[in-house]
Amino acid sequence: MKIEHVLAGFVPGSGGRDGLALALLLARQAGARLTVAHVHVPAWTTPGPGKVDAEWRAHVDRQAARTLSAARERLSGVRDVEIDLLSHGDRGSGRGLAALAGRIGADVVAIGPAPRGARGRISVGSTADQLLHGSPVPVALAPQGYAVTAPDRLARLAVAYRRGPACAETVRQAATVAAGMGVPLRLITLVVGGGRRGGVDREMLGRVRERAAADLEAASLAHGSAGASPGASSVTGGGAGVTVEMEVLEGGDVGAALASSGWHEDALLICASSRTGPLRRVFLGDTSLKIIRASPSPVIMLTRIPRTTRETAENPGKT
Repeated sequence: MKIEHVLAGFVPGSGGRDGLALALLLARQAGARLTVAHVHVPAWTTPGPGKVDAEWRAHVDRQAARTLSAARERLSGVRDVEIDLLSHGDRGSGRGLAALAGRIGADVVAIGPAPRGARGRISVGSTADQLLHGSPVPVALAPQGYAVTAPDRLARLAVAYRRGPACAETVRQAATVAAGMGVPLRLITLVVGGGRRGGVDREMLGRVRERAAADLEAASLAHGSAGASPGASSVTGGGAGVTVEMEVLEGGDVGAALASSGWHEDALLICASSRTGPLRRVFLGDTSLKIIRASPSPVIMLTRIPRTTRETAENPGKT
């Protein structure tokens, strides 16, 4: 995954500003171009020669123009990123952004949180839900208030690592993004549970912890250079070496585990799609949804990556 073109879905209000702040940060740090789009309802078709309600179309056009004008005003001081603005008609904002991403060749779609969510957390609304169950490109989600708290520059990328058939490709894609942004990569895995019900549970938790640490070490060494230290390695991504750190996060639930470390300071978290979804589409699973809702940092959901070329060949209708 290389970020060369970022698509930002923009709507009036704080959510639109939060998503725009994340999109601009990604575009600026990756050296990418930025397209800001407002998806509006399509014009109504009516019987008659014109087949479109002219009054309604004019109203929709005015609303879209005002929305894009607000986005343009927020970006008025930006000189180091190439920016385009456009509007697009679709009955679903998420589906419209997904279609637009394919049409303009965007590498990632960035949006803000749904209204009335908790500050500093990502709230998933209908737009995000549509994108997280079918976008052809990765989806970046900003937490509530990110327009105010966004750093000038991301300090690191973190990967929510889960052992599985496509985990190596997930790490490789994350390393490519990290190389393009000039930041280190941290592999994190979550150990969720408690040892409050006796020694058996504590012993089981200890085994899970050891397995998670071994998985992270194996992932790092599989991509790293010879002689890498146990705590850090070097992953090759996009033709450049990337420093890789590893960390096991523990807590009673996903939120507590994610909050147990300072990994999230000025960070972006990368998650893989559910392994049961369609290939090369974003598909949200239960674990990823919990991580998104609990993450104190913006999150990028990758599209589902095929395990092998054979899987791609066996599923031609899902690519």
